Amino acid sequence: MAPSPREASPKLQQAMEDCREQVNRTITNLLPSSELAEAPLFDGMRYAVLNGGKRLRPFMVMEGARIFGVDAGRARRVAAAAEFIHSYALVHDDLPSMDNSDMRRGKPALHKAYDEVTAILAGDALQTLAFEVLADPETHEDPRVRVELVANLASAAGMHGMVGGQMLDMIGEKQEFDVGTISRLQRLKTGKLIAFCCEAGAILGKANPAHRQALRNYAHDLGLAFQVTDDLLDAEGNPAVMGKPANQDGKKATFVTAMGREQARQRAEMLVEQAISHLRLFDESRVGLLKDLARYVLQRRL
Repeated sequence: MAPSPREASPKLQQAMEDCREQVNRTITNLLPSSELAEAPLFDGMRYAVLNGGKRLRPFMVMEGARIFGVDAGRARRVAAAAEFIHSYALVHDDLPSMDNSDMRRGKPALHKAYDEVTAILAGDALQTLAFEVLADPETHEDPRVRVELVANLASAAGMHGMVGGQMLDMIGEKQEFDVGTISRLQRLKTGKLIAFCCEAGAILGKANPAHRQALRNYAHDLGLAFQVTDDLLDAEGNPAVMGKPANQDGKKATFVTAMGREQARQRAEMLVEQAISHLRLFDESRVGLLKDLARYVLQRRL
């Protein structure tokens, strides 16, 4: 029997914890450390990435790679690169010129723990480090695979992805968006990176187009569901549990402001079921945790 949407699967929790520990070791090895004069930059990078977090995106990379029998060491490098991009975006989102948030994961945001200059430069450095990792032959011996990983992550992170979504997010503070525009905003800002993470294992494994499309479809619906629940958490969540202030999005265009809480909750549940349906193409033994992850999105509290 599948776990209730309101319950976290013990198997999933253990798998996520194991993944977090393994990916954190890879991240620690990849992050720079130095006693040179620019050492505060390296310290800021480590502070931004190694400050907690469940590593959901790395988990998606690792589970996608497992479907196709990809070497775990290679997959962890891609997972780390994705987390570098995610962390850079969080650092920049917290800046006074963006969301102006003082807390992240229960700790002072990087620009508060250090300063704005360090936060900006550490974010820039994490972004470029991600591509350096993907371009390294250690990630994959086939240069075509490495190029595809770099191109897909660049697309997910750039003007037609996270950066474009952040621009829409800032515009949404002054303009009223309909649900369609909000969906596009969140697909760019959040969904594109999730899509990369879900498909990365298929790229590493040189999977066929049908398998890759199924994972993209899964990621599309999961990414929207994730953002809807994120909007609900911002409206209803406990700051002590979330590790950041609640109601940060009060002036922004969100699914909650456009649809109301109950309709937003129903939309998230529908999206999760759609996401799970896209995995029917794969053997159940290989995608069970991805199904559990989709259900987990509905009950997360931070």
